[in-house]
Amino acid sequence: MLRAWLSGSLLAACLLLAAIWVIAEASSAHGVVSLRRPPFGVGGFADVARIFLSNLLVLGLHALACVAGFIAGDSLPIQARHSSGLRRAAYLQGRRAALAFVVAATAFSLILQSVRLGVVVASVAGALHSSPAMLLLGLLPHALPELSALFLPLAAWVVASRRRQWDELLAAALVTVAIAVPVLIVTATWEVYVAPRVLSGLLGY
Repeated sequence: MLRAWLSGSLLAACLLLAAIWVIAEASSAHGVVSLRRPPFGVGGFADVARIFLSNLLVLGLHALACVAGFIAGDSLPIQARHSSGLRRAAYLQGRRAALAFVVAATAFSLILQSVRLGVVVASVAGALHSSPAMLLLGLLPHALPELSALFLPLAAWVVASRRRQWDELLAAALVTVAIAVPVLIVTATWEVYVAPRVLSGLLGY
């Protein structure tokens, strides 16, 4: 099960990075870019905390998708089996609506992140007189594990939905968050203290 979660989250991270690269290549560089803050300039503990808390919020939202999947896929059908008439129909329709909402909200979030980050990457690459591919290469050491950790709950949701194992989603939410948090601490630290040196050496700024 854990192997399936990790494989799914890694695949999602790679797809998101590929989408960011495509959007960055298609976007024109514009706007003011600050190269004094991480991951372009070395920061401090406050930056590590800021990045970690921002990622923790995203992780929490993804974990809520697992909780919603547990409620919609496991709890509501149990209630429906012990009901009849309009009440039973309401439980069944509520299950479908909840699952549809989770899928739609997740898809919207991923599309929004792809567009927003793609535009940012294009702007930064333009300011550094580099290519989006080179910039993403420098960000890859922390971006890939960071995104994989953030996508762990969603990967667990997909695996459970395909196997109809909705009853396991609540435990999956707790396990995936417990795995992801240490990874996010490490990647936030890397982004603040190591990534600026990697990018500086790679892009020569």
